[in-house]
Amino acid sequence: MQRLHQVLTLDLLPQLGVYRLLQRLSGLDAFQLFKLTSLQLKELGFNASQISLIQHPPNDKIAAVECWLTQQPNRFVVSYFDDNYPPLLKEISSPPLLLFCQGNVGLLHAPQVAMVGSRAATISGKETAKRIAHDLAAHGICVTSGLAAGIDSCAHRGALNAQGATIAVMGCGLNTIYPKSNVGLASEILNRGLLVSEFWPDITPKASQFPRRNRIVSGLSLGVVVVEAADKSGSLITARLASEQNREVFAVPGSINNPKVAGCHKLITQGAKLITSVADILEELHHYNLVKELDIGDKDSHDNIHTCQHSESVADPILANTGFETTAVDVIAQRCDMTIEHVLERLLMLELSGQVSSQPGGYIRIKGAI
Repeated sequence: MQRLHQVLTLDLLPQLGVYRLLQRLSGLDAFQLFKLTSLQLKELGFNASQISLIQHPPNDKIAAVECWLTQQPNRFVVSYFDDNYPPLLKEISSPPLLLFCQGNVGLLHAPQVAMVGSRAATISGKETAKRIAHDLAAHGICVTSGLAAGIDSCAHRGALNAQGATIAVMGCGLNTIYPKSNVGLASEILNRGLLVSEFWPDITPKASQFPRRNRIVSGLSLGVVVVEAADKSGSLITARLASEQNREVFAVPGSINNPKVAGCHKLITQGAKLITSVADILEELHHYNLVKELDIGDKDSHDNIHTCQHSESVADPILANTGFETTAVDVIAQRCDMTIEHVLERLLMLELSGQVSSQPGGYIRIKGAI
């Protein structure tokens, strides 16, 4: 039986993660299991269903993966026992036995910083995610995220805009791009980055799979940046996992009137490093000697990057593009691609309805106007 057949079989063994498997091996090479008798396997602690799978692998399932590997270029299966398995991922408490990969598999060994945050991010949060990801990629760091809507998508996009590398860790098999709105983004990532999943290619998305994905996002990375996260956001799970894995945790602060950054502020009170630019991240990672020095002026080089995006959770584009910090009228007009006169007229209506407030230099969104 070929090595690929064997690692795929090991991955199918029920109730047996990597560390339990290593305990059962008692110093043996994992691939020696396939030469042992039923009695010898039982003496090592394998149960009847596990022994049956080892001795009678499901060849149809294995053949399907072999077919998947040949259907498109740059598809790989990396096992825990391979030399090219990412060493940082081996350090976590529950490393995946297999990684199904498509793209530049060498990026598994690149210095990485993860970025996570709200799926229903504000325009300000999206711009911040793009800017920080862009600057990380420009300094040779691979940006890792989960291909979700909102902050994840902006993290991948920012890295791609810098002609840099990005890794998308998926919560389903690589045959299904989720959400569907990111099919185009995933295609771009394949050209210069990497798609990764611990799930077999045909596994479809399920809610229970995404928390498992999070431990890989943080496990591959030197640190995790949280851009926008509510008080009970799933992004806080990734931050907690990063802390447990002895990774750096960074949090971007925001307006106290923005409920979507409450989780970031909570992380900061718990010891996460407050960051406002990529310089703060590089300062913390300098001892790894993996990135070039930040050039003078780079810290603010992308502070004024704006994109004409509308928040998914807000129907009114003018409200969506008004931040919880003071936002100038001409900036709102530029984001919405509207005339200043039209924007001012609508802002007046929003102010009368209590959704925005006029401030020196522009307008701010009122807390609760989401």
